[in-house]
Amino acid sequence: MIKISADLFDPWHEVVVYQNSAKHWAGKFGATNVFVGTMRDFNDGDSVSAMVLEHYPGMTEKQLDDIVEQAIRDWHLLDALVVHRVGEIKPNEPIVLVAVWASHRGDAFDAGRQIMEALKNKAPFWKKERLQNGDERWVEHNTDGYLRSPKNDFSVFSD
Repeated sequence: MIKISADLFDPWHEVVVYQNSAKHWAGKFGATNVFVGTMRDFNDGDSVSAMVLEHYPGMTEKQLDDIVEQAIRDWHLLDALVVHRVGEIKPNEPIVLVAVWASHRGDAFDAGRQIMEALKNKAPFWKKERLQNGDERWVEHNTDGYLRSPKNDFSVFSD
């Protein structure tokens, strides 16, 4: 399911409502992966007070549907939910929810990441930031999914 809305949403409520409505796969999932993206109050070294997120209706939903369908082809998923805000967004408000249900955690983790990264790179959304000083600017690129630092050393998980 793909949902685009200008209304503020509670991501946890969206997950519970969607999961409870999905009777055809009830009892079949062993893993739910949920990603919630929220608006930061900074970007590119500046304080940001708000952001306006625009999209192209019809095209955006189609692209998101294609992204989810690709993840379903690539991973063993039971279902997926994407909720994305448009309009004016303030810091700490949720922008995006990606939830996936699968029998096993590996598929859930990997599919959720795939959907989120494809959404950030392919979905037709345009962002205009309102800076603390009153200036406005269009965001020209999305940030990398990682803050590159020594903390990204996952060797602690290996034997």
